[in-house]
Amino acid sequence: MTMPALTDLTGTYALDPAHTRIGFVARHAMITKVRGSFGEFDGTLQLDGADPSKSRVAVTIKTESIDTGNEQRDVHLRTNDFLDAPAYPRITFTSTGAEQLDDSRFRLSGDLTIKDTSKPISIDFEFTGTAQDPFGNQRVGFEGEVAISRKEYGMTWNAALEGGGVLVGDRVVLEFDVSAIKQS
Repeated sequence: MTMPALTDLTGTYALDPAHTRIGFVARHAMITKVRGSFGEFDGTLQLDGADPSKSRVAVTIKTESIDTGNEQRDVHLRTNDFLDAPAYPRITFTSTGAEQLDDSRFRLSGDLTIKDTSKPISIDFEFTGTAQDPFGNQRVGFEGEVAISRKEYGMTWNAALEGGGVLVGDRVVLEFDVSAIKQS
């Protein structure tokens, strides 16, 4: 695929929730991975193709929209043991900087806030392309991920396993498959 000139991508974009996935992966019982995602979120991208370092991103996730495919687990994840959705209804990310690494890779730095705890993170993204959809919308796509420590965001609940180890791993990988639509 031939990548378009970055200057052609300059503009304001809105995340398309129907075609974007904000997900996560965490270890369970030290032997398997649990995957999940958030179903409700919104976000904007201000892309500056002439100077990618001036690009900005803001994303807000509705905490209670967590979905791992298991309602009992989801209810537990919404409690104070983990996300405390009633007290902290939003998870936010606000970028503080952007850097172009090569023709298709970018590093986005910013503040991730979970349970009113903000920590700086950097997420490497791959530009997956741009397309005009059948409805005339200009779209851009990016994929990225970053690992965080859930304990750093106040999610310390765990249970010891009989043979050693713990029920829930501390490392959580956040995954982003983004489709965003250019705004007029």
